[in-house]
Amino acid sequence: MSVSKRQPTHDSGYKLLFAHAAMVRDLLRGFVPGDWVQMLDLTTLERCSGSYVTDDLRDRADDLVWRLRWGDDWLYVYILLEFQSTIDPWMAVRIQTYLGLLYQDLIRAEQLSAAGRLPPVLPIVLYNGAQVWNAAETLEHLIEPAPPVLAAYRPRQGYLLLDERRLAKAKRQPTRNLSAALFRLEASRGSGEAMAIVRALIDWLQDPAQTSLRRAFAVWFGRVFLPKRLPGIHFPPLTDLMEVYHMLAENLEAWTDQWEQQGLERGLEQGLEQGLERGLEQGREAARHILIRQVRRRFGPVIAEQSAPLLARIIDLQQLEELGDQLLLSSNGEEWLRHVREADA
Repeated sequence: MSVSKRQPTHDSGYKLLFAHAAMVRDLLRGFVPGDWVQMLDLTTLERCSGSYVTDDLRDRADDLVWRLRWGDDWLYVYILLEFQSTIDPWMAVRIQTYLGLLYQDLIRAEQLSAAGRLPPVLPIVLYNGAQVWNAAETLEHLIEPAPPVLAAYRPRQGYLLLDERRLAKAKRQPTRNLSAALFRLEASRGSGEAMAIVRALIDWLQDPAQTSLRRAFAVWFGRVFLPKRLPGIHFPPLTDLMEVYHMLAENLEAWTDQWEQQGLERGLEQGLEQGLERGLEQGREAARHILIRQVRRRFGPVIAEQSAPLLARIIDLQQLEELGDQLLLSSNGEEWLRHVREADA
């Protein structure tokens, strides 16, 4: 199989999926907190332009903008969707910029309420990175303290952060929810787990009206999701979810180890990054935690318990990362423990 030259980004893949009203509808139903969501008329979802031109003719674009009716009035709630796979410490500033451009565009187009006012906006940041999001979620936390007299002029723009990996691990999950299925796919730890989710998507998207979304999921699988999990493998163009399901089924055994290896490497890389950013000891702890969790999955709790004190004595992050390779190469628990004892010697 040939190596893929260039893969579409997380951002472009999500734009393809969330260009469908069904995905946005399930995102709102399943993950936006508050009873006010029940007052939204989700059947009125409309896609809006997400590109703007500033007064000095510079082009600016956000990701996706949708609108829908709220309650009995023709009041629109605009939903800004921003997709992130890395942490942006200035996200609140970006959101305020996008919101200002959106409002300028609505004023020019005279798309105001009957009272001549602007609509409320719900900015959503959809994040699927491995690290815990640590950026400020309101603009005021990015601004230095000022005299009390200036408090009234301090911008407070915020956004709703939806951290996919944490949401996918939550005990209570929305049922039959397309966005929840996407989050679980992103957090899946093996091709067997992904197969079960794809099977559910096939069942949910049988209506001919969902043909475009079925195709969008298949394209995302073939061009974004699978290449990220199985780098170096060239995948044929996929346009149907049943093709995805059969491909996973046919290659389940062959891909399982590589899939797990990629997940382990991503986790260990995260530990190394945390070591650089937050101190070496936190990085070591993150790497050890990931290794012990994988040992428990492969060889059971007894081997995991025996591994823990041995790994605790290893302080070289690079050595911990190399043990991740040995974990997947070991055919049994005793072989794995031998590698750990050699590293600890």
